[in-house]
Amino acid sequence: MKGGLSALTAAQVASLRIITAGLVLLPYGIKAFSVIRGRRIFIVFLSGTLGNLLPAYLFCLAEENLDSALAGVLNSLTPVFTLLIAFVFFRKKTAANKVLGIVIAFSGTLLLYYHQPAYNGSAVQALPVLMILMATLMYGTNVNLVASYLADVPSLPLAGMALMLNSIPAFIVLCFSGVSTISFQSREVWFSAGCATILGVAGTAFATILFYRLIQRSGIVFSSMVTYAIPVVAIFWGISFGEKFGKWELLSLGVILFGVFMANGTLPRKLAGGIRVKK
Repeated sequence: MKGGLSALTAAQVASLRIITAGLVLLPYGIKAFSVIRGRRIFIVFLSGTLGNLLPAYLFCLAEENLDSALAGVLNSLTPVFTLLIAFVFFRKKTAANKVLGIVIAFSGTLLLYYHQPAYNGSAVQALPVLMILMATLMYGTNVNLVASYLADVPSLPLAGMALMLNSIPAFIVLCFSGVSTISFQSREVWFSAGCATILGVAGTAFATILFYRLIQRSGIVFSSMVTYAIPVVAIFWGISFGEKFGKWELLSLGVILFGVFMANGTLPRKLAGGIRVKK
């Protein structure tokens, strides 16, 4: 995303990402209509919207004013939102350690926000952080959606249809993003377009197939825990792009990951009686 934003707008990078992913999986998306029918097509479209389309735009918009390393740290909140959505809307059982983990993780988010390198007390700085939080909330909702309604659909046609359908609104956005005025004689523009393409093929198309399969095989908790690795990778690339990552960011990352660990882990039986909600 950071490479794509060097010469393209957030809307253009996000649109190219989804369109590229949709084109790569187009044959599987078309074939998926033979196994996915009726109202399930809308659920698949909704899954693609919440799991790919809207977060793609939110992340790109946020990274215009937020370091990619910090965006990666905030993305580790996905397991927390996964559990929260499961508890509130899908009536899943929840224990005290999960509630405690949610509180700790959000505390880490607040700590991270107030120690942003660019933070100066202005409320404007909250907007990119809010965008990332909205994206992770959508990720958490999508994990529950797939586990509850699409668990029996093979991951390849599921990802193919979801990205193929969502590439349509992405193409419409691209058309109105000023892409016709871009000079493709610039090396920087080709570099940004290449980054967006790699993001679409590797970070969206293939990653979505694997993630759907992981949700179906391992459940919502374990599958959402893959976001543990995202901050590490994001910090590495952020430093490669010249971003700074100091002690407060590291401390915030530790608090967030500890909260996520608490929310996904277990406590001794005497302490983990907690909150129980009947299905």
